[in-house]
Amino acid sequence: MAKRAVLLLAHGTPNTVDEIPEYLRNVVSGRPIPQSVVEEIQHRYSLIGEPKGHSPLTDLTIEQARLLAEALGEPVYVGMRNWRPYIADVVKRMRADSVEEVAAICLAPQNSRTSVGLYRRAVQAEAGGMRVDFLDGWAHEPLLAEAFADRLRPVLSELREPAPVLFTAHSVPSRTVEASAANAGQPVLWPAGRPGAVEGTPDPYADEAKATAQMVAALVPEIPAWHFAFQSQGASGGPWIGPTVPETLDALAAGGAKTVILQPIGFLCDHVEILYDIDIDFKNHAAKLGMRLERPESLNDSPILTQALAKLAREGFARLDAA
Repeated sequence: MAKRAVLLLAHGTPNTVDEIPEYLRNVVSGRPIPQSVVEEIQHRYSLIGEPKGHSPLTDLTIEQARLLAEALGEPVYVGMRNWRPYIADVVKRMRADSVEEVAAICLAPQNSRTSVGLYRRAVQAEAGGMRVDFLDGWAHEPLLAEAFADRLRPVLSELREPAPVLFTAHSVPSRTVEASAANAGQPVLWPAGRPGAVEGTPDPYADEAKATAQMVAALVPEIPAWHFAFQSQGASGGPWIGPTVPETLDALAAGGAKTVILQPIGFLCDHVEILYDIDIDFKNHAAKLGMRLERPESLNDSPILTQALAKLAREGFARLDAA
């Protein structure tokens, strides 16, 4: 039988504040970055993690891999797109370890062809003779929705009054999804039950992000109302898809909301976009509006997430067997 393994793919994060300039150059493929942007990112990282300045993304992803390997009984490797361990280096190590068949899973469940395409190319460039089943996206996986619902339910039950839920995913440049001007940057609230599809966009990312949110909401009927926004718009030139979280919080406050539960359904573990953008920046914005903002625990070591990843890996191996 061919030796097989799972490859988990993630964005990557620097280990220290001093590594951020090099990390950002990787993110933007070497394009110039204003010093003010570098300093702002360093400031944000300096406020998160234990010790301060350390993003837990890599540590948590490695722990997710360990739990998956334990559940599957197969080796699991972790490769990062923008930081160590780099995808190319990890795939080379897999070849050196005589791995012949690979189930590759992006830990970004909602597929944007631009970003996921970079992961795919990085794997293919070093795969050599290995047979690879590459999973582009898994936004509609029921166990993914259940994992988020499992984290959301305790927060809802602990609140004395019903509170709307704001689901979020990372924004991307508008050019990435070729969104029309009518869909960009408007403070629109996505109500419960509305599909939220952005018509005419060939890239599936926006639709898939909203589809995951809708699946989570369907599993938690006690949610009185839910909405959707894109968070963490970048500092690069040009528009990024919205609505943004601040403008959505503004609209919710204007509608009388006193408490909002914000759950990011595009992220599988804690990192700067959660620990700073949500826990510091968005909470401060909500407080200025006279609102309380709560966030469910991130998936991190969720047993249901491990089940989801194990299911996806087994399905990938089955496709390799059938090919």
